[in-house]
Parts: sequence; structure tokens; C-alpha cells
Amino acid sequence: MPFAVVEYKGWKEGYRCGYCTSEQGKVSCVTVLFIAGMWAHSMTVQDYQDLIDRGWRRSGKYVYKPIMNQTCCPQYTIRCQALHFQTSKSHKKVLKKMLKFLSKGDASKVVSEEEPMDSHIEDAVACDFAYKGESHVSQSELTPLSVDHTERVENEDQHTGEEKEEGNVQKVESDSLQLHADKETPVPGEPSRSAKVVHAPPKPGKGADLSKPLCRKAKDIRKERKLQKLLQNQTCAVEGSQLQATDQVLLLQNSKSKPNQPKTIEDFIFVSLPDDAQHKLEVRLVPASFEDPQFKSSFNQSATLFAKYQMAVHKDTPSECGENEFTRFLCDSPLEAENVPNGPECGYGSFHQQYWLDGKIIAVGVIDILPYCVSSVYLYYDPDYSFLSLGVYSALREITFTRQLHEKAPDLCFYYMGFYIHSCPKMRYKGQYRPSDLLCPETYVWTPIEQCLPLLEHSKYCRFNQDGKAVDEGRIKELGRVRVLHKRTVMPYSVYKKRRKGPSDEASVQQYASLVGQTCSERMLLFRS
Repeated sequence: MPFAVVEYKGWKEGYRCGYCTSEQGKVSCVTVLFIAGMWAHSMTVQDYQDLIDRGWRRSGKYVYKPIMNQTCCPQYTIRCQALHFQTSKSHKKVLKKMLKFLSKGDASKVVSEEEPMDSHIEDAVACDFAYKGESHVSQSELTPLSVDHTERVENEDQHTGEEKEEGNVQKVESDSLQLHADKETPVPGEPSRSAKVVHAPPKPGKGADLSKPLCRKAKDIRKERKLQKLLQNQTCAVEGSQLQATDQVLLLQNSKSKPNQPKTIEDFIFVSLPDDAQHKLEVRLVPASFEDPQFKSSFNQSATLFAKYQMAVHKDTPSECGENEFTRFLCDSPLEAENVPNGPECGYGSFHQQYWLDGKIIAVGVIDILPYCVSSVYLYYDPDYSFLSLGVYSALREITFTRQLHEKAPDLCFYYMGFYIHSCPKMRYKGQYRPSDLLCPETYVWTPIEQCLPLLEHSKYCRFNQDGKAVDEGRIKELGRVRVLHKRTVMPYSVYKKRRKGPSDEASVQQYASLVGQTCSERMLLFRS
């Protein structure tokens, strides 16, 4: 199993926050977005899964985490329960619009609201900041490590003769996933359940005519007429005799249409198109690696589309979205590809999901396939096709893809959408993908978003876990066990601390360990020069 090697860069402050806006639409704050970051030279998919479950995200090889209680716009990790996903009316509208376009070529460009899910902007925000502090560690310092060296320093730590401090931290058991919220509390914008409904009789000349029968669905009437006609024209033999009148009445009663089963998202996406369909859409999953022939052959077209999107939608200059920037941002990934017997056929790692329309790429969704989820990184698309709401459509396709992967990999059942920013109205659209959960920034447990929204209405920063005794179960307990890579040798921090010459770096290591947690700090290698 490969090692994860990271280079912690500490907290940073002072780059532009794209979420705080005044009534005039101008940015109102530029220096209060706090972020902790590190360069990941390599990382296992399990390491990254554990990190994003502690509020981290990646931009290229740069992995970062907002300091939630200090940043101006707290960014809460959000995940959708893909297996239980329910399409809303607006989602169905987007899916039907795509089907209509593919089958009939209808490209009516109706002026609509700003495209939600057009890109995962919060993941892009850190890009400019991240690249300014890019690591310049020589590759020789990260090349294959000596197992003998690793074992030697481990043994050295065991025979130092020093007494190890016994942690007396008592594990607090709590069912922190369940918030003791009052079920009767009305949801904002919805009427209280206790409100009494009074039905007043209609005024003369207004309302329904009570002397006439209730209206029925035309579909039910047609079905009943068809069955009546069938019974009149056909003699049914039951035990050698005519079907009795009572049986006819029973058959008519049972013929009433049953409630329509709601369509699944697959029913909309994988519907068969007519033979004379005007357009053909193909979604290809390509590993984000220049060693892959498909990725390499489509690179130029994909990079050109990225530049077109960035300049049109985010107003970038050509120099800000060239091939080098595209490669660092969306092609380079620290994740090591993995293929395991009980995993998905495509394996784990970083991928580009390319949307090919009539032989050309019109959109690309950058995703990470991890042990428990599909994590969406970014989306870019051809602005000429914005009328298809490609942001929403691609999110629905990625949810569907997650459900497909679950069939082979049972643990993979969530769709991570990046960050939910309640303090920015334009970034609340992710909460429309239900059911979904938000990550508590203090105890790192998942909480249904319905229980979080009332809290966020009162405060930008919230602890979602209402159990006051609950703590972060993955918190750092033994700093000495943090694994360090020093002079191409792996050692626990307790050994490195004795060997280190110069000022102490314990504060920085403590900060790093508290953010990544005990498990990752013992599994990943913290590079120290």
C-alpha cells in the first residue's frame, strides 16, 4: 500500500472571499477567509476519504480546510444520500428538457435563473492562493523509503527508556447522529402542523357545484370506457358459463388505475430515444492520467473547453486558464489509483466524466471515486449549451453514477457536493438535493440538513451536534505517534523531535495533527526538512 506524503503549510488569511457581497453585488470583505492547507505529493483514496469526512477538500494537489469558527463565510461539507435521492420538480424539468433536446432538437433558449451547480466555485477559490505557495520539495526526498530505516527508528523509539504518557482521555459514547430537536417545530416557510384548517362553505356563484359529481381524471374515464366496451364485445368463460354481472362489477372496480409509482432518476436518464433522434449524448469516464490513451487524446479539446468556460463564466483572462493552469487545477491529483476485488470496475481515484454531444465535448465533470462516495471536484461546460442547465444535469448524472457504483461496491453510497455555504444565498442550491447531510464542524458527525437550517438562520457558524458532551472521537491523543518523513526516513514524531536541530516545530505539528485527526496523522507521512 503506498504512503501518503503531505507538506503542511499552516493557516493562511487574506485572499478574496467570493461569497460576501453587498446589496450592490460588490465584494464586501477580502481578508477574513481563514484556510489551513497542505501539499499532498501522494495520497491513498482512504486517506482522502477520511480527510473530507473532517472537512477537507482538494484543488489539484493542494488539500485545504476552512477554519470554520474564524472564517467569514463558514463552508460546511455536504453529502447527498444517493441511494435515497428524490428528484424534485425542477430536477425533472431539467431532465425532460435534455430528453426533448436530444430527441427533437428543441433548443429553445429561455432566459432562466442563474445556473445552479454550474461549477463548484468554493473548490476553485483556493486555487490562486494554493499555487502561490507551491511546494518545491525535490522528488529525491520523496522517493522509495527504506523499510529497514522505518523499522529501525520505530525500535529506537520503543527503547528510549522514557516513560510514555498514559492518556487518560475517557471516550465519551454518544449517539451524536441523532439531534434531540423538537419534531413539532415548524420548518421556516411552512405552516405549523398545529394550525387548524377551517373549511367555509363557498359563496353563491363561487366554488365547486356540490350538486354535480366530483371531477375525475380523463385517463381513468378512458380506461373504464375501454374496459366496458371490451366486456360488451367479448364473452368470458368462467367454469363454462358466462361471466356473471357481479364479476363484471368487481372487474370494473379493480380496473381503476393504481397510484402511479414515482419515476426514479434512472427512468429519466436512461430512457430509450427514438431512432430518428436529432442528437446523440455519450458520457465517458476517463482516468485523470496522461498515461490513459483516451484522456491524452481528448486533452486539447478538454483544455480548450475549460478556457472557454472560465473566460465566459468566471471572466478569467487567457493567461489565467491556459493548459498549465488547467493541468495543475483539474488534471493533477495526489490520489493513487487503486483497483480492489470488491470495488468498482473502474477502480478508485480521480476521473473526468466527459459529456460528448454529436462527437464533441460539451461538458466535463471532474470527480474522485473514493471508498464511500463519489466526490465532485469541478464542472466546466460549453457556454453555448447553458440552456440545457448542464450544471444541474451533470449533478443528477453523478448521483446516478454513484448508485451504479454501489451495485458493485456496497460501501459506496454517498455523493459529496463540496461545501454548503448558507451565508451566501447563491450557494444554498446544494441543499435542494435531498436527502442530504451537513458535517458538524466540531464533532465531525453527519446531521440531516433539515435539522441544521434553523440553526444556520440564527448564526453563520453552528455546532450541529446538540449533545453537549459529545467530542471529536478522531481527535489527536498522542502527538508522539504522528508519522514523519525526515531525510527519506519514516519515524514517529517523538524520535524526530529528539533528532531535530533548531527551533521547535511542535506547535505546527500539533496544529496539523488536530486538523487531520489521529488516524490520518499515524498513516500519512508529514514531510519535515
